[in-house]
Amino acid sequence: MVIQTDQMPDAQQLAIIAEQLGRAPRGIETVAAVDGEGTPLVLRMAPIVDGKPFPTLYWLCSERLKVDISRIEANGVIKQIEARLREDTAFLSAYHASHRDYVDTRWRHMSAAQRHEVERLGYEDVLRERGIGGIANWGQVRCLHTQYAHHLCGNNVIGQWLDAEFAVADCLP
Repeated sequence: MVIQTDQMPDAQQLAIIAEQLGRAPRGIETVAAVDGEGTPLVLRMAPIVDGKPFPTLYWLCSERLKVDISRIEANGVIKQIEARLREDTAFLSAYHASHRDYVDTRWRHMSAAQRHEVERLGYEDVLRERGIGGIANWGQVRCLHTQYAHHLCGNNVIGQWLDAEFAVADCLP
């Protein structure tokens, strides 16, 4: 079960996130989704981390999901998806809509101060044009983890496909 939360992480969640990531977390704005036990699945990240643009809005932190999706990636699924994007115009259109949702959501979550800082540093184009996971070419897929993180928090056609084909969400309590 996935529950969208969009809440600041508490001390217990921060400890879990540090264990999931293998390091102290940086740039977290909120925990965007948790499983049925309250364990963080997806983090919503700040648009600027350590003075640099961070276009990955949603970060998958769940170890179970990362392992399952890594197995899927290792089987060459990204090439299969990219071939479908080239051949299936409806799927490509839905994928472009997923990117637009991601970009719009990233910008909408920024505070006025964050927007000002983005503009001051000259990162507006990066954060208004780069899609899911920061990808520039919306006809390619860089990483299924970022696609799935977006799926759990937004509208992502590849995440929907992953659930339909591989039942990824079934690994969650």
